Amino acid sequence: MKNFQDKVKKLVPEMRRVNQIHFVGIGGAGMSGIAEVLLNEGYQISGSDIADGAVTQRLAKAGAKIFFGHQGENVTGASVVVISSAITDDNPEVVAAKNAKIPVIQRAQMLSEIMRFRHGIAIAGTHGKTTTTAIISMIYTEAGLDPTFVNGGLVKSAGKNAHLGASRYLIAEADESDASFLHLQPMVSVVTNIEPDHMDTYGGDFEKMKDTYIRFLRNLPFYGLAVMCADDPVVMEIAPKVGRQVLSYGFSEFADYRIEDYQQTGFQGHYTVVCPTGERIEVLLNVPGKHNALNATAALAVAKEEGIDNQAILAALAEFQGAGRRFDQLGSFIRPNGKVMLVDDYGHHPTEVDVTIKAARQGWDNKRVVMVFQPHRYSRTRDLFDDFVQVLSQVDALVMLDVYAAGEAPIVGADSKALCRSIRNLGKVDPILVSDTSQLGEVLDQIIQDGDLILAQGAGNVSKLSRDLAESWRQ
Repeated sequence: MKNFQDKVKKLVPEMRRVNQIHFVGIGGAGMSGIAEVLLNEGYQISGSDIADGAVTQRLAKAGAKIFFGHQGENVTGASVVVISSAITDDNPEVVAAKNAKIPVIQRAQMLSEIMRFRHGIAIAGTHGKTTTTAIISMIYTEAGLDPTFVNGGLVKSAGKNAHLGASRYLIAEADESDASFLHLQPMVSVVTNIEPDHMDTYGGDFEKMKDTYIRFLRNLPFYGLAVMCADDPVVMEIAPKVGRQVLSYGFSEFADYRIEDYQQTGFQGHYTVVCPTGERIEVLLNVPGKHNALNATAALAVAKEEGIDNQAILAALAEFQGAGRRFDQLGSFIRPNGKVMLVDDYGHHPTEVDVTIKAARQGWDNKRVVMVFQPHRYSRTRDLFDDFVQVLSQVDALVMLDVYAAGEAPIVGADSKALCRSIRNLGKVDPILVSDTSQLGEVLDQIIQDGDLILAQGAGNVSKLSRDLAESWRQ
């Protein structure tokens, strides 16, 4: 490890006067990835979180000092304290750090420092950025380039969401939820799509969100490259305002990297990409859905423009196992009423839920789709209420869990009862509200039929519930 760290330090200068870096909320997906990279670079890492888990255990095993609960004394000895947007100013560790005149910075500021001396590739967008980041990381790894990557979700082929590579490449998911992606200074930026989400950050003003994406893309150097989705009208609206080289991708006939003849067989996609040169590349993608074909084509476009050969690109796409919690097949199970498949998916925005349902129907032809949906945040449920009603009405059976608050206070008319009522009034599906999650397995056994695909959908603890359910069904 020492020789490897010395090699990296020759490539990337150390941050001056920084020895110990403390992360408040170190168990979070974005925070843990940055912490892991810095730990492997040789910095002393400490961090706190509310409870123990697989991520904190992995970091502790690698040498990080982990505290459970937030206490002011946890920041003792820290050179800098890193926080996510979920951490408030009254957090005891933030208060203690400021009193001790220890710098307190956002997660993206630290990511920017990691990127400063590397060839950065940043992936932004409302949907698809985690998967696209994972695919680009796998392509570069397949090409033997040993990139550093920091992702918001598990890169299944690597078994982790972050990796310190020995090359100059850094591939990172860029977070628009708190506009912190403005700190990043990449060489290549990808924008997958832009839809209203996290609108509290932007004062409820979608125009402000669009302007923020333009500012993000203008962080590229004049010789940088923006890879943007031609199928998204908002992305194409801002493209002429970027002032940098733009290459587009998508199903649109105007896309520079154009997808043709998409077909799905089971849970694999087959299609052709027509490149700007006229070259036609036949792709086998090992994950389902047109949305994943878009993610993969964004990655293909980046790789082609960066000079990676087709063999590495196609091998990575054919072997891609997906990103964590993205159409994650937990297994097939024999239940009293027949055999079912259980799938866990992170999608929590109506657009994400919609494409997941479509992918499931294409791969699970002539079978029922049963969804266990957990709304994420009252504010998102309020802002996108009508869209949720329409999208969730597409499934054959719907089990609704209570809203996962993520620290928010309840909002009248934006809870699961209100969603169920409106979905029921639409008359396509009769949702079942399950407030006591210990009853989830029993409720499902009452409604599932032979051949059903069960989608556990959402960004809260529905993933843990589905995995606990899978474990109990294996016994």
